[in-house]
Amino acid sequence: MFSKVLIAEDHESSNFSVQKVLENLFVQNVDYVYYCDDAFSKVKKSLESVLAYEVLITDLSFEEDHRKQLIKDGRDLIKSCRNIHPDLKVIVFSAEHRLGVIDLLFNELNINAFVRKARSDSKELKKAIEAIYHNETYVSHDLKLPVKSMNTLEFSNFDIILLKLLSDGVLQKNIPKILREREIYPSSLSSIEKRMNAMKLALTVKNNEQLIACCKDLGII
Repeated sequence: MFSKVLIAEDHESSNFSVQKVLENLFVQNVDYVYYCDDAFSKVKKSLESVLAYEVLITDLSFEEDHRKQLIKDGRDLIKSCRNIHPDLKVIVFSAEHRLGVIDLLFNELNINAFVRKARSDSKELKKAIEAIYHNETYVSHDLKLPVKSMNTLEFSNFDIILLKLLSDGVLQKNIPKILREREIYPSSLSSIEKRMNAMKLALTVKNNEQLIACCKDLGII
C-alpha cells in the first residue's frame, strides 16, 4: 500500500472521513490541508525529502475566505503539482456529477480516479485507492457506465474552442476567420461543419442551439 498521501479538502468532515479511510488501509504517512497553496507547498517540499507524496486526494472546489490563494481550485492544484511531480497519482473526491467535467478530468488532467461524494463514498474511495495502487483507473460505481459512454466522442481542445465560440454568439460561418487569426487549424468551414455534425450526432441533438445547451449541462463548456 502507499506510504505517503496528501489530502486537500476544505471541509473538515470530509477531510476527517478521508483520513479514516487511509487509516483503515494502514497508510503510514497521511497529511492534510485545507488550502490549495498549502497542498502545493507540501508536495514541493516533499520532493526534497526521502519520501515524496505518492498520492494527492483533492476536491475540485474550495471556498474563498479571508486568506488569499494563488491556486484557487482543484484543477489548478492538480496541474501545478503534476508540473513538479509528474509521477504523483491523483484522486479527485468531489460532489461534481456532470459527466463532461469528469470525462475532461481524465482526458486533460490525466487523473487516476474520480470518487463522487455521495452515499457509500468511503467504500468507493477505498476501492479507488486500491485500484490506483495496482496502476488501474477508477470511477465511482454509479458513474462508470455514463462516463464510458461519453468516451464514444472525445471532446478535444479544438471541439471546446468551437463550442465556446458558438456559445459566445459567433456565427458558424465566421469561425474560420477567427481560427486563422489565432493560428488554429484546421480552420476551413467544411472541417468545422464536419466536427459540429459529429458532436450533434454523438449527443443526439438536432441543431447548434441544442448542442450548446447540452454541452453546458454536461459541463463541457
